[in-house]
Amino acid sequence: MIGKNGVLSIINKKIDQISLNMEKMKLVDYVYYIEHPRKMLFANFIGGLARGFGIAVGFTVLGAIGIYILQMVVKWKLPLIGEFISDIVEIVQNNMHRTGGRIDG
Repeated sequence: MIGKNGVLSIINKKIDQISLNMEKMKLVDYVYYIEHPRKMLFANFIGGLARGFGIAVGFTVLGAIGIYILQMVVKWKLPLIGEFISDIVEIVQNNMHRTGGRIDG
């Protein structure tokens, strides 16, 4: 049979485990944001701005790299790609002329 000190020792270990798990879950931060919704809205707003700015910068960089690669391809004067691009341009121009500039959906 476990004595009084043994039971207290087991309870203390369980409480320590529970408190450690609560710290890992950041339960205190979660409760703080629930009690102060304006702070949560502000934090989410700033996070959204950062994500939007990151997407804009990333798209700009990737677009610039893509345009640079296309310029290099054009400088190489590859016959298949040049013909393919000219065919696409011709199809678009014919469609625009046939429809009078309207986009058919």
